[in-house]
This record gives sequence, structure tokens and C-alpha cells, in this order.
Amino acid sequence: MSNKNVGIKDVAVAAGVSVTTVSHVLNDVSYARVSPETRDKVRSVAEELGYGPNRLAQALRTQRTGMLGLVSEEIATTPHAGRIILGADEAAKARGYNLMIINTPGSASLESRQADVQALLERRVDGILYATMYHRNVELPSNLGSVPSVLVDSVATAGNIAAVIPDEDGGARAAVGALLEAGHTQIGFINNTDDVPATRERLHAFRATLNEAGLDGDGAPVESELSEVQGGYEATLRILSGQDRPTALFCYNDRMAMGAYRAAAELGLTIPTDLSVVGFDDQELIAANLYPGLTTVALPHYEMGAWAAEHLIDAIEGKADLDPLALHPTILGCPLVRRDSIAAPR
Repeated sequence: MSNKNVGIKDVAVAAGVSVTTVSHVLNDVSYARVSPETRDKVRSVAEELGYGPNRLAQALRTQRTGMLGLVSEEIATTPHAGRIILGADEAAKARGYNLMIINTPGSASLESRQADVQALLERRVDGILYATMYHRNVELPSNLGSVPSVLVDSVATAGNIAAVIPDEDGGARAAVGALLEAGHTQIGFINNTDDVPATRERLHAFRATLNEAGLDGDGAPVESELSEVQGGYEATLRILSGQDRPTALFCYNDRMAMGAYRAAAELGLTIPTDLSVVGFDDQELIAANLYPGLTTVALPHYEMGAWAAEHLIDAIEGKADLDPLALHPTILGCPLVRRDSIAAPR
């Protein structure tokens, strides 16, 4: 807790350095010629004395408020995507910034979303993070570019703002690769019906991975439904009722994989003895609690939030330029999380 009675001069005297040195250290002035030992000593003394920088004075000097805005398209209401907020918040706090969040429905009109951005601008945020619940292309409010901005889990249709997205292709390849590694050659895909990047990219990666393994990826069975438990159940019943029943399934997400578990049980199939299953998302409430535990691909929600906050702050502080990052979205890896839903085919 900061002590309002302790000033920068007190820290300088206790540390045996000049006031300028203390200011340079506590404000992370990169060009200051201060040894690492002195920096550590100044920070230690400041902490011992309970010295906290005068935020109002800092704001007047730098014309910054130390606040970041986050427009959340429903991610605040979802446990797994909510890790975007956690990653952004922890990265911001580590740099001395605070996060102000506005939650907006994914179905909100462009005018409504523009009003949400305006509400943040009126509170003089230094920059804005715009995060969506799932990877998609989004038409952005025109006032978003009024301050440095970064998109999280989405790409602007105009392609004019820095963005960070998950590696859909790499994640799908890892999922299918795990099934191939276990010896499966008859693999089906339970896909989503929504026209979003993940639907297209995961399907393309599924087929390409099989083709590269010498299998007929283009002829592999694919069934599509709404990306919910019921959709996964119905699509799995259809795909397992075909003439050449696959021995393994790659499911668009963990909810559809849950439906696949139910369909397999109704057909008298045991997972993974009779049917191996891989999901996508790593929703812990689902994947870790299915029996057997679901092998799945993790979306880098926390990492995307942290990356976005870090790069936004760098731009605010003049340490980096966001314009080059707007040319192509930054892609973060989707690692495979192994549990117990994969076995060699009978």
C-alpha cells in the first residue's frame, strides 16, 4: 500500500541516489544510464517506504490516464473465452495500467457498439482492446481508431487494425495428427454449420492432413450441425451409421465431442476402445470432466489477451508501431492437450 507522506525525495535519500535517478527507474525510462543493481535498490527502497507514484501528476505530464478499455463481445459471460480478460488484465497491471470493461452482445448493432466505444473514449482510455467470443471477421465501429487499438480473436473486415487470432490450421492438424499417430486411417470430422473462419480452416486442415498422410482426405466422412451438444450427437449418429464407419472422430469443439460421446454410448461403442475422439477448445468444464477425459486442442485465450495488452501498451508508450501489425493478424499456437480419449484402432 502506498504511503502518501513519502515522496520521491525520501526514496532518493534512502537509496543514496539523485531524484532524477529515482524518477528514471520508477518510470522505466529506457534510455537512462542506471545500472541493474541501482535499479533494483531504488525499487526495493520505494517498496519498503510504501512510495507510490502520483498518478495525477503522471497523467498531466504524459497526457495518459493509465486506463485501457476492453469491449467484450459476450466473452465476459463465458468461462473459457473469459481468460482473454484475465490475460489482458494481468499484462496491463504488470505495466501499471488498469482495465475498464464494457460487455456488449455479439448481436449488437454497429451503432450500439460504436456507442460502447464512445463511452470508453469519453473516459479517456489510452487504448482499446476489442475482443470477440469466437474467431470471426468483424465490422468495426469507425471511432475505434481514435486511440491505439488491438483486436482479440477477430480480424477487421477492412483489415486496418492490429489483430491476434488462434492458429486454427495448426490446431486441427495437431488433432488429426494425434489420431494418425495412434494408427487410425478411417477418421471422420464432425463440423460446425456456421460460416466462420474456424469452420473453414479446420475442415481444410482436416482434409489436407489426411491427404499428406497418403489417405483420401477429400473423400473422408464429414457431417455438419450446430456447434452444440445436440448437434454433435446428431452428426455423430449419422457418421457412425454409414457403411464405412470411422474408427476415430475429430470434433469441431468440445461441446460437439460431448454429443459424440452420447451417440457412441447409444450405439454400444466404448471410447476409446471402439472409437477415439478429439475435440477443440479445451473447455475445462467439459474436456476434463468427460469420461474418459477428452483429448482436445486448447485455444490460447489467455495468451491472446496478454499479447494484445502488451502490444497496445507498447504503442501507447511509443515503443512500437501497430501499423505493420495491421497488415497481417498475429497467429498464436493451439497446443494439443492429451487425455484419455484416443487409443489404437481395433
